[in-house]
Amino acid sequence: MSKRFEVPVDITTAGGRLSSATANTWRLGAFACVVFLSCSEIPVMSDEQKPAVPPSDVVQPTAEPQSSGSTYPGGIFTMGGRQLWGDVAFFRGWRIQHNVLTGRYRLLDAADFRHESGSLAECEHKLKTIRNELNLPDMDGNAVLLIHGIGRSSKCFSGMAKSLRNDGYVVVPFEYPSTRVSIPTSADYLRSVVQSLEGIDRIDVVCHSMGGLLLRTYLSQHKAPRFRRAVLLGVPNNGAEMADMLKNNPLFKAVLGPAGQQLVTDDEGLIRQLPSPDFEFGVVAGGRNGPKGYNPLLPGDNDSTVTVASTRLSGATDFLLLPVIHSFLMTDARSIAATRHFLKHGTFVADRPAQPITGEGVEVVE
Repeated sequence: MSKRFEVPVDITTAGGRLSSATANTWRLGAFACVVFLSCSEIPVMSDEQKPAVPPSDVVQPTAEPQSSGSTYPGGIFTMGGRQLWGDVAFFRGWRIQHNVLTGRYRLLDAADFRHESGSLAECEHKLKTIRNELNLPDMDGNAVLLIHGIGRSSKCFSGMAKSLRNDGYVVVPFEYPSTRVSIPTSADYLRSVVQSLEGIDRIDVVCHSMGGLLLRTYLSQHKAPRFRRAVLLGVPNNGAEMADMLKNNPLFKAVLGPAGQQLVTDDEGLIRQLPSPDFEFGVVAGGRNGPKGYNPLLPGDNDSTVTVASTRLSGATDFLLLPVIHSFLMTDARSIAATRHFLKHGTFVADRPAQPITGEGVEVVE
């Protein structure tokens, strides 16, 4: 069983309380973790180690056209455990995942019931058997990849996913162990999932926060001929100033892991080396449209976690500023509507001209 990570209530040493400066360092780290991971879903243990019997009130949902796996008989209920698992394959709601700690694989249906656990070959064989039993056809049409930020999971996109399914997309909610591995390692998981999308003609992408850096890292390593458009929601495209402040804090390092260290604005760091997408992409930022944002510790306008200035990336074909804090950019109704419009038409707002990134002032949408 993995150890539970707990923040001490009273920070002391054998000889008494820590020095004021040291205690303040821990408090600042705790605050940063709250800001970075607000509403996050980090588990304290792997769901492989939780009770295998589902609660009596859990009923497997009726299958959606793209989530047919949820009605397959059997399976063991899991709690998610997404910070320990990374997707390596996707097919109509079914996912093969890799455990970053144990190296084992598992096959989950769309309702997170586990139907196989063991080697990659065993999971692939089980999925092939299920496809044959259910007579599931190959995937086709257009897909949209949903890439969450650090400390989150694809569940944070649930509302947007439903809207995009209504628009006819094959929705691919990508999971990766964001707090356990580096951003390039997470990009390897993304590469594997993209390769598994056989039959898909076109791929659009919606990213939140560090998810956009994951996409850009993938694009620095691989060609993406099927990618058409991307929406970057609150992505620290120029680095996160809060990471600069807290990169040496022990709590920050322990909770956010190696990827947290790569979020800095350092000119020699990872982010500065990443390319802009070579296909259409738009940027959505959160802020107050003024000299100060939601977090007084950050310079200029910000969404409480990422500054507006950091979201702006050269080459974006449209930019939108919304009065929304960082954790709600993927759930806010205005943000969802703007994302859907951009994926359909290449602009965020129907009756407003596109605002390519030029470094000039921006307009806030009330």
